[in-house]
Parts: sequence; structure tokens; C-alpha cells
Amino acid sequence: MTNTEPSWDLYRTFLSVLKEGSLSGAARALGLTQPTVGRHIDALEEMLELSLFVRSQTGFAPTEAANALAVHAETLAATSAALLRAASGLGQSGPQEIRGTVRVTASEIVSVEVLPTILAGIRRQYPHITIEMAPSNRIENLLRREADIAVRMQRPEQDVLVARRIGNIEVGLHAHRSYLKRCGTPSSWKDLAGHTLIGIDQETGYTRSLRHLLGGLQREDFHMRTDSDVMQLAWIRAGIGIGACQVRLAERHGALVRVLPELFSLQLDTWLAMHENLRSNPACQAVFSALAAGLGEYAADHSTTAPAKSSARKAR
Repeated sequence: MTNTEPSWDLYRTFLSVLKEGSLSGAARALGLTQPTVGRHIDALEEMLELSLFVRSQTGFAPTEAANALAVHAETLAATSAALLRAASGLGQSGPQEIRGTVRVTASEIVSVEVLPTILAGIRRQYPHITIEMAPSNRIENLLRREADIAVRMQRPEQDVLVARRIGNIEVGLHAHRSYLKRCGTPSSWKDLAGHTLIGIDQETGYTRSLRHLLGGLQREDFHMRTDSDVMQLAWIRAGIGIGACQVRLAERHGALVRVLPELFSLQLDTWLAMHENLRSNPACQAVFSALAAGLGEYAADHSTTAPAKSSARKAR
């Protein structure tokens, strides 16, 4: 292997070809010419002394070596983007002068239904801060700098994260008034057997652990299935059936009625987390504080929003 370290441009091109599956697709995504993309891949393969793609008329298929290196290249990409965001927020003072780019991640439902009002307030207070929103139901890895700030429904366990507990957000079973008028209101788990149930599509260890809260319901018991919590809420609002959603969101809608509240109540322990290296970044600090305040007002528990540093050992 050559002692010359490949430039970041080569890794960026590698990731684009990996994603697009062809030189032409990567060229369009990167704003380069197809021959340039081809030269980048050839140069990277030569420097690494590895074959990264199998060429064919249908495109570029990644080799085992490419798949093994992909996670490292993605880390480089995330770190590069984080560096630019961090640099954009340095050297500023005063709310009207704070500027920079801050990347926030949260679940789909929180991103779509809860954060917009809070972000609107941040925009008014800090007009020069740019927000990048990454809705995701997976736990973004702050250590890899895939995001600067994360809203999580569990306590972050990485030692290098600054975390603030927001409180508990309650989830209950709900249905639209029109559905209950049409199909009746269940009064027990047994009654649910005659109703259209909205739930998950793919079971995970976490969803299996919640079965006892749902009277033992399994995937096969749901008549409408999706892993998108935003879509589940849309189905509930459309009067399709009974499903789980945040109690606060149901209260906002007005036409949603909670069912079986004495039998089902899930408390989501909600936290806000940020990498400790961003403590000195004015833009990240401003957004973190504003999110904490806004989410604290939204959460059911307003009494536990004091800052705390996560101290558990195992990283997630």
C-alpha cells in the first residue's frame, strides 16, 4: 500500500458511487464529470491496493472491501460536516450576532409534530443560526458527529455527552371520535379484538418488551401496520382505528379520544444530548438551551429539567 494518504475528495467520491451505484449517478450528485469520478475511484483503489467495485453494464457493485470501508468513510464525512458546522458558529457574541449551523436529530414524530413551534421561536431569537433537521427513529451517533444535538427517548450513556433530562412524555391509546362513534369504545383488552388496531410492522427487542403494556398484543394483532410513527398518527387522525400516540399531541388535535387510559400508559423518558466539545460553540449552546426550554414546556413532567452529565459507561 502506498504511503500517500488519499485525499478526502476520493473518499467523498467513493461514498457517492457506493450510494448511487454508478459513475454517472455519482457525477450528477457531486457536480463532477463522469471521467473525473472514474479517475477518483481508480486512484483510491490504487492507493489502497484494493478492488472496491465490480464493474458491469448495469453499474458498480461494491465488493466486500468497499462495504467494510464504508463505515469509516461515512465517519469521515460526518466529521467533515461537523467541523464546518462548528467553525461556522465560532467567534460570535450576543443573540443577534450568534451565527452558525446546528444539526438536530429527533424521532419523526417529535421532528414533525413537536419541534416546529420551538424552532420557529429559535429562528426569531437567533436569525443568523441555520438549523439542519435530521428526522430519524434510530439513535443518531453523536460520537460520530452525525448530528450536533439529539432528542432521545432514553438516557444517553456516552460519557462524553452533555445531557439534560427533559421529563416524561406520556403515550396512550387513542382513536378519532368518528371511529368510536362508528365502532364503539373498548372497555377492556378483550374488547380490542373487535377493533381495527394500528401498530408496528417490524418487531424489535424494544417493541417486544412493551407487549405486557399492550395486554400481550403482537404484530399479527395489528390490522394497519407501519414503523413510521408519523403515519400511525395520520391513520389515527383519519379515523381508521385505535393506536398509540403522545397524549399531548392528541390533546392538541381535539378530535382524538384516549381509550383504556387505566390500562395503557407509556412514559417516554426524554433527554436532550450534545457532544461536550460543543460547549464553547455559541450557536449550539443557544439551540440546546432553547430546545430544552421548549421541550420542557411540552413534556408532562416539568420538574426535572436540571442539567446533568450522563455518566453511564456503556455507549449506545
